[in-house]
Amino acid sequence: MKTATIQEIKQELQAANQSKLLGLCLHLAKFKKENKELLTYLLFEAHDEESYISSVKSLMDEGFAELPRANLYLTKKSLRKTLRITNRYSKYAGSKQVEISLLLYFCSKMKNSGIPYQKATVLINLYEQQLKKINKALPLLHEDLQYDFQQELAAL
Repeated sequence: MKTATIQEIKQELQAANQSKLLGLCLHLAKFKKENKELLTYLLFEAHDEESYISSVKSLMDEGFAELPRANLYLTKKSLRKTLRITNRYSKYAGSKQVEISLLLYFCSKMKNSGIPYQKATVLINLYEQQLKKINKALPLLHEDLQYDFQQELAAL
């Protein structure tokens, strides 16, 4: 099966009636969990970015609370899982401000969690990659937001 281009999909959706669009959206939501999460964000949470950020931060808090401290390998896997969830939710928002805010929170939680991440090269690289992502996205924001986020970044 050949996948249609975005332009072809857009033209077909414009030609469809409302009941068909509703059916397509519901079918997408049933098909994959990520589609359902994205629709949930777009319908219920896109209008209030601050509450969305706080709900994602609470999910991150749960992830950090469940970190296995004894085994560094399992800690690494749990951190990657938490980061993967964080990246997925920041992708839904499609905003660099949300992405930077969540990544800064992740880095601060990682630093303050008491995990001896300096002993593991993989965890050091994971932490530094997030800092690189933040630094790459910072110039795309408004100057006032850049300053605020740079203050938080300097604290790390």
